[in-house]
Amino acid sequence: MRSPSQHPHRAFTLVELLVVIGIMAILIGLLLPALARARDQAARVTCTSNLRQWAAAALVYANQENGWLPRRGQGTQPTAQIDRPTDWFNALPPMMRIKPFFDLVNANRTPRPGDGSIWMCPSAVDAGQKYFFAYGMNMRMSTWQSPTPDKIGRIGSWSTVVFMSDAPGAFCSVLPAAAAYSPLARHRARVNISFLDGHVGSFTAQEVGCGIGDPQRADVRWIIPYSSWNGPGN
Repeated sequence: MRSPSQHPHRAFTLVELLVVIGIMAILIGLLLPALARARDQAARVTCTSNLRQWAAAALVYANQENGWLPRRGQGTQPTAQIDRPTDWFNALPPMMRIKPFFDLVNANRTPRPGDGSIWMCPSAVDAGQKYFFAYGMNMRMSTWQSPTPDKIGRIGSWSTVVFMSDAPGAFCSVLPAAAAYSPLARHRARVNISFLDGHVGSFTAQEVGCGIGDPQRADVRWIIPYSSWNGPGN
């Protein structure tokens, strides 16, 4: 009688190996889309959290500054001036106990995509801009064309007024338009928008006019009624 160690080992045939490889390929094909969706969902959740924190910081700032909101920064031109203390990217960070954008740049710590900070949406892609803004403030709010910023008590329902949204990178303020400064729908053709009351909504690009123009929805208001700025080109 042969001992167990004397039994011959049966090798896999080529057909069996091909079947195993085929099954593995099918499983990978099924898993990859699910993993991609999970990754996108995680990025969307992080982006929503970031936008919510920026909106909350705006409320704290307004409370501290007798109702005044921060300035939007530059408008239809790519951001070049970063040293004004009342622009949102310098005024709001101290409300969250982080350094203003200008200070980060001076310390050679300019926020960039992939750094995992509150400045960056995880889905943002670096296109080589000098200053990269993954989020942009409502371009119609607290414009520099007005002698004073907007007051939070004068803009209407906080739950419908846009404060900030996903931005294309070169611009620190955004507005739906057929232009480079339009909000960017980077989450599977959806854009995240934070409102002045602190809540965040997700909309399709078409719903809010990304790359087209403001559809002037009652629940997504970019226009500040009493503003002296009538929009791009004015």
